[in-house]
Amino acid sequence: MSEVYAVRRGLLRDRYAAAGSAAALVSRPANVRYLAGGAPPGAVLLLGPGEDVLLTPRAPTGDPAHGRPDEQLRLTVLPEPEGDPVVAAAGLAGGLDTDSLAVEEHDLTVSRHRAMASVAPRLRLTDLGSTVEQLRLVKDEEEIACLRIAAEITDQALGELLESILVGRTERHLALELERRLVDHGADGPAFATSVGTGPHSGQGRHRPTDRRVEEGDFLSVCLGATYRGYRCEIGRTFVIGTAPADWQIELYDLVFAAQRAGREALVPGAAYRDVDHAARHLLDSAGHAGRLPARTGHGVGLEIDEDPQLAPAAMGKLDACVPVTVEPGVHIPGRGGVRIDDTLVVRPEADGGPELLTITTKELLAL
Repeated sequence: MSEVYAVRRGLLRDRYAAAGSAAALVSRPANVRYLAGGAPPGAVLLLGPGEDVLLTPRAPTGDPAHGRPDEQLRLTVLPEPEGDPVVAAAGLAGGLDTDSLAVEEHDLTVSRHRAMASVAPRLRLTDLGSTVEQLRLVKDEEEIACLRIAAEITDQALGELLESILVGRTERHLALELERRLVDHGADGPAFATSVGTGPHSGQGRHRPTDRRVEEGDFLSVCLGATYRGYRCEIGRTFVIGTAPADWQIELYDLVFAAQRAGREALVPGAAYRDVDHAARHLLDSAGHAGRLPARTGHGVGLEIDEDPQLAPAAMGKLDACVPVTVEPGVHIPGRGGVRIDDTLVVRPEADGGPELLTITTKELLAL
């Protein structure tokens, strides 16, 4: 893998050199991990005219959740754990044969930016912008393999829950059990806070679980995901508890299912982000749910659970092959409940079979 990280750093070096900078400082944790292989808490990566340096306030512990730093990098542990690696990196860059340093201004506070300027007053600080995020957009097959395993773990955890008795249990208890099952099956941890919504809470995106208990006839919406070697996936499903679904539940579920299928089918290389959103959204709009829809139909996933691209009405850009995204339309009717169906997929050309579905738990409306 060292060669992979070296290639990534080389691509970044070409980008910032073309913009007129001789060195760059990467501080956003996911970006550090993408370029360095591992990102101990607080670590930053300095790419200089000579060697590249990973600076960290504490020595790496070997925790798999943080990854393993590339052995080709020079590792510098700060003498004081309370020190700021960003400021230390600026001081190190100030001693190099360079007069400029590109930094991730969107990740730095004003005070940290000022502290950098104070330790290296002759160093011109420029904005690296979202250059690393753009490099992360298209995944290689090794990254997709990690996402695929994360999805398998997530499917396993959800499948086991569906086989248990649910009536009478609280949303909070179910969420905790799902997160435990993720770790039991090999996840680094949950990709985000697990959402469980029952009855009037169902269908809400990222609903924070409460002590409401599952009741007969409820819709039950679950959204969870595993992290595996840093890569995060997402799945969301809606079920009916105990009895055969009511007519209104079947009608709403079928509508959201059709919208989700339309969004999935729109995932082709070259498709505009907003066209994918429209493919799912217009079915729900036409059915009179315009005011009950989330702001977007989906988003990218990878080292973060919410990365570019954004599949939203005003989003600019077009999909590339090997970009993993979620498609997650939903409708929530206040006081009554709702439906959300969410999958993680990888954009693939039709010649390769079209979009690759990573989360495979059934989307049939089950009565549990």
